[in-house]
Amino acid sequence: MKVMAQNIVAHVAFERFIIAVILISAVLIGMETSSDILDQYGHWLEWGNRAVLAIFIIEAALKIYAVSPKIGDYFREGWNIFDFTIILLALIPSTGELAMLARLARLLRVLRLISAIPELRLIVSTLIRSIPSMANVMILMSVIFYIYAVAGQQLFHAHDPEHWGNLGISLLTLFRIVTLEDWTDLMYTAMEMHPLSWIYFVSFVIMGTFVIINLFIAVVINNLDEAKQERLKEMRMPVSKDQLLDELHETQQALEKLRVQLDHVKRN
Repeated sequence: MKVMAQNIVAHVAFERFIIAVILISAVLIGMETSSDILDQYGHWLEWGNRAVLAIFIIEAALKIYAVSPKIGDYFREGWNIFDFTIILLALIPSTGELAMLARLARLLRVLRLISAIPELRLIVSTLIRSIPSMANVMILMSVIFYIYAVAGQQLFHAHDPEHWGNLGISLLTLFRIVTLEDWTDLMYTAMEMHPLSWIYFVSFVIMGTFVIINLFIAVVINNLDEAKQERLKEMRMPVSKDQLLDELHETQQALEKLRVQLDHVKRN
């Protein structure tokens, strides 16, 4: 039975089935946002959600049984803890005071799509490992924002107090500029008072938008390449002695079962 559970959870068809169930769960959650559909098919949607939750519980049980008695191996992987936590949250009763929390927890099931697809797991892992490097870029960006915010408040607060009245408003205005949302309107307003104000805005757009954003992209791409290299190294790592012994033991059990079945067929 243990070998069968290992074969099931490792099979590509099982992985695709779980992905399909997650997508169905997302569709069911989306349908619940329509009051008309909920009034007409609410009972069926509830049963559909229960079926999805039952499948997730069976999946987790199979994965835990596949590594038994070393259950710790299941919880050693972060993505398994993530999936198990979502299942526990989905068990919150959807009635009474916890109804809203239960609906939000049900929505988290869509996030399981990340853990179900290896490529998405790689991207998320890359983003997480990029945080320390991004911190340095954030510090650089904060310095640039602070300098330009103070300069902008000093230059334009008298002519355009709505956008440059104080330091906080100036920072929000710079955030609007860095998103390229109607930043030219702000520039033309400032140029009514200072014709050379375009230098301030153009230089900030170049530094804030093109340079800083490209630095973020460079950091993520660099960490993505490193993550891919580490994944290739893990795939090329030789099998450990314990893994060989476990596989040998499982093969012996499978062969013993086949021998028993053959003896039974011969006697019949």
